[in-house]
Amino acid sequence: MPDSSSASSMRRRSLFKAAGLGAVGAAGLPFAAACSDLKTGEGSTQKTEGFDFLPEYKEWPLPAEPDLVGEPPHHPSAFTSYPEPVEGVTEVASGSGSYEITVPFWGEAPSNDDPYFAALRDGWGGTNINLRQADGNTYADTSVQWLNANEYGDGILLFSWMLGSHSNFPETVVNSFYDLTDIVKGDISERWPLLAGLPTTSWAQSVWSKDPSDPETARIYGIPSTFNGGIGNGILARTDLLEEAGLAMPTTVEELLDAARAWSDDANGKWAFPGIDWILPQQFGLVGYDGWSWDEEQGRLVHDSERPEFTELMEFRRTLWDEKLIHPDAPTGTLDGNALHAAGKALFAQVNLVRWYEYTNLIKTGGAQGTVAPLPPLGAKGRTPVVSVNASVDGWTFLNKDLSKEQVEEILDVANWCSAPFGTKEFELMEYGVEGVDFDYDATGTPVHTEHGAKIVQAPVNLKMFSGKVQRFLTGDPEVVQKHFEWNAAAQQYIVPSLFEGVRVEAPAAAKSAAQTLSDQQNDIAYGRAELSSIPDIVETFMANGGEEARTFYTDIYKSLNEK
Repeated sequence: MPDSSSASSMRRRSLFKAAGLGAVGAAGLPFAAACSDLKTGEGSTQKTEGFDFLPEYKEWPLPAEPDLVGEPPHHPSAFTSYPEPVEGVTEVASGSGSYEITVPFWGEAPSNDDPYFAALRDGWGGTNINLRQADGNTYADTSVQWLNANEYGDGILLFSWMLGSHSNFPETVVNSFYDLTDIVKGDISERWPLLAGLPTTSWAQSVWSKDPSDPETARIYGIPSTFNGGIGNGILARTDLLEEAGLAMPTTVEELLDAARAWSDDANGKWAFPGIDWILPQQFGLVGYDGWSWDEEQGRLVHDSERPEFTELMEFRRTLWDEKLIHPDAPTGTLDGNALHAAGKALFAQVNLVRWYEYTNLIKTGGAQGTVAPLPPLGAKGRTPVVSVNASVDGWTFLNKDLSKEQVEEILDVANWCSAPFGTKEFELMEYGVEGVDFDYDATGTPVHTEHGAKIVQAPVNLKMFSGKVQRFLTGDPEVVQKHFEWNAAAQQYIVPSLFEGVRVEAPAAAKSAAQTLSDQQNDIAYGRAELSSIPDIVETFMANGGEEARTFYTDIYKSLNEK
């Protein structure tokens, strides 16, 4: 994968030429910061490109060429067959340390005593990594408490979407985590060739600053996970149920509603949706960054809630509820939508598209019936569909600042091993486990998880996100891979890039709080606890309690990014 930083995008970011590091203060906004105590309640920005202290990018030769070549990151390349795996890490560093890393899990946590973890330990040279596994459903919120109390062990995995739970995350980073800069800057390819092969952007997105107005305080604090892009989420349809009912695959929002009405039967336990909320806004063209987009006619940033499409969205959600097209327990947020979908009790499910592969595997192993496929990007009222994408790392492994340099280097040895991509023996062991125990090869030579492997290796996060893979590919069931590749290709025309590419933004605390209140009020309307007529009131409340502050904040950043 080539270096993915962009010279052209750098030229337009004049805000950062003087400040160096995305200081909100440079844009004329207040920003409270001190060398030892960073406060971010008023919002902050952090540049994520153009640094001179990152690891020097050294391309790591892929062990096998993909069968389908895309245009990463939004259209990843793909393998429709399983290559003969080769050794990716030819010189394994010997390690004897023992470390505890906090990671999330969903479902049943596997035991650290399982032979799978012993095999990993042997593979990367002996270093013992014990997983402190915590419930993924509450992980984002409870991680705030762990970090404040320094009770997360020697490291913690945080997905990027979890950072919003932390009111002062930049402060947490610089005060709690190990500064990796002096260890990983420059040419690290001799000891850590795979970490050197990660995209430069991955490392740049792992930078935080103690004082955003001072370029000298920018440092690397996280081991980046895999660099991703493209469309990660979608609406997965039970195509077999559509066919049985004589219904066509919806291609517009109106057709989606027609199919939902035709198929749902509340009295007999059939609903079009087990729940549908976070995937719907883009179906109505609401793809603003944190809800904000630039309106050319008004010449200003507008919030999704101010646009007429927002009312259309709320009317759609309320219709689903009033007409019993959605499961009656959807408001609880506790439904297992995948289970209802697999049981034929739900026609559609909002999912990460990984579910496409999971469901197909369930069908093959007898765990589910039917066929599934994602709907194409949808538009409402004849509008062209739009989808938002964000080229970024999935998250980071942050290390405790109390570790010694030697301990950090040992953990980086493990991270280097974990970065081996598809086509390597290291990847096979990490993702599939031990042959004969966690997986077997099928007739085509492709690893297939055993029942034990599906439970211990496939489902949990484990260490699969410990560090980023050199490159991400579409892999798995060949038929699904081919269809997913084609689906991605067809969707490229609808992608709307982020307004704030190259910058990590943390909104003011008041804006975050107001946005959460607005989300709660939307659910009240969608689930019949409030009337549609209250939409103007909730928008007014949002604007008064943090929305207007957010508009000013984001407007200054937007204008600074687009100065000629």
